[in-house]
Amino acid sequence: MSEQVDAAHVKRAEELVRYIIDGLVDNPAAASIETSLEEDSLRIVIEADSDDVGKIIGRGGRTIKSIRTLARASVATPSLHVDIDVEG
Repeated sequence: MSEQVDAAHVKRAEELVRYIIDGLVDNPAAASIETSLEEDSLRIVIEADSDDVGKIIGRGGRTIKSIRTLARASVATPSLHVDIDVEG
């Protein structure tokens, strides 16, 4: 994979996660998203208010699992592993 393709995949996944998070939380301005790309792994860290963390994770982790699934599908590259963590 070239660096240009990697940058496009990272941007697409980051924009999707940002869009979803902004719709879920009460205070979208306080939510931040950090991405890092290492070899064949994309790591996205969401930092939000402690009140909003539960909304992002969801009951039994269902919401964050769905966000991970959508982010993985958005990169459209099976060789690129996507992991999402939530901090608050």
